[in-house]
Amino acid sequence: MVALEPSAEMIRQRPAGAAPAVQGSAGNIPFSDQSFDAVMAVLTIHHWPDQQQGIRELCRVARERVVLLTFDPAARPWLTDYLPELATLDEAAMPSLEVLADWLGPVSVEPVLVPHDCTDGFLYAYWRRPAAYVDTRIRKGSSSFWKIEQAEAGFVRLAEDLANGAWEQRYGALLTEDSYDAGYRLVVSLR
Repeated sequence: MVALEPSAEMIRQRPAGAAPAVQGSAGNIPFSDQSFDAVMAVLTIHHWPDQQQGIRELCRVARERVVLLTFDPAARPWLTDYLPELATLDEAAMPSLEVLADWLGPVSVEPVLVPHDCTDGFLYAYWRRPAAYVDTRIRKGSSSFWKIEQAEAGFVRLAEDLANGAWEQRYGALLTEDSYDAGYRLVVSLR
């Protein structure tokens, strides 16, 4: 197992015992053809300047499978009610599942439900803990928030709705759920 990371700084921050990392980008993977049985890209496609080239490269270095943990831009998690710009960003930055299937060939697509106690900190990880989104320290971990110019207004509305009970009135049923379909999808090539 080896990780591919474009940032030398992020490679330096990897914990001891993590898989070795090689500096490089999805658009030009520094490995020969069919170097790996399978390759996986996790919540990264939206950062690639040329997504189709990145997919071609994944297919080139994989003997059997390409696996993508990605996001369906058609999904509308509750947070988009406070930050509609998130939906706009997703539509602009994420290829649709149909486009991914065109690029990869036959695929299976499975929803990846987010558990209520997820600690990873990706964008929709705090779906059942909405007060976390009001915490600026937690928000720093999501690149999507950096790209929204008026994000603070949405977080102010969320804080107000949490304080006055409006959030719980609208979304309170989520508080009893163990997992949530926020739009994450596991896409696996079937070649």
